[in-house]
Amino acid sequence: MRVAAVQCDVVWEDVPLNHARLADRIAAAADAGARLVLLPEMFASGFSMATSRIAEPVDGPTATFLGEQATTLGVWVGGSFACRTEGSLKPRNRLLLAAPDGSTEYYDKVHPFALGGEKERYAAGDRLVTVAIEGVRFTPFICYDLRFADWFWRAAPGTDCYVVVANWPAERQSHWTDLLRARAIENQAFVVGVNRVGEGGGAAYLGQSVVFEPFGGVVAAAGSAEETLVAEIDPDRVVEVRSRYPFLADR
Repeated sequence: MRVAAVQCDVVWEDVPLNHARLADRIAAAADAGARLVLLPEMFASGFSMATSRIAEPVDGPTATFLGEQATTLGVWVGGSFACRTEGSLKPRNRLLLAAPDGSTEYYDKVHPFALGGEKERYAAGDRLVTVAIEGVRFTPFICYDLRFADWFWRAAPGTDCYVVVANWPAERQSHWTDLLRARAIENQAFVVGVNRVGEGGGAAYLGQSVVFEPFGGVVAAAGSAEETLVAEIDPDRVVEVRSRYPFLADR
């Protein structure tokens, strides 16, 4: 199946404008045959710690936007936002996957980024999530999660493709590419990394969204401008690599 990674700039803390800017890009990705369209981390606001301004309810504007895009276009659409949840004093950095039939799945970022103040402002998630979409098993993660290989390992046997949505800053750009490739090689799975470009909150972002296949090869790669990658994710390739090199069994 085809997956699209929409690499975009983000207007700082302007949710309506970011929704408006992305609607046509999501539609274009769907027209290109993508069955899952992915947006960067906190695509509607930027990586802001001003939770009193940007946090939304579970059925707020961004969740509604993702759901409407999915049902209107007949594709899955996913991206993360600051989400207020019942029973938590802090919002969560939630990656919502909206399905064409109106249903949703979600993953809450397990590792808030302490260095950037996220740990003080956001509550951590506590569970892995794997979602089957048209025969492909996707396990989503968010940005800083990428540094914690053990969580990827836990999900590996039931995962064909990892999704990592991010606001990964330019000063550590080489880590982004290297860690994504490592997660693909060590887990023998596809990895789709979706990063933003531009500037926000005092940080610069170089994008370089990328799709790796289970042996570490590059399927598609973006530069540092707004761009949409569309790549084929083939679960048979996962089976092939894992059968030929049964490394997971030795863990």
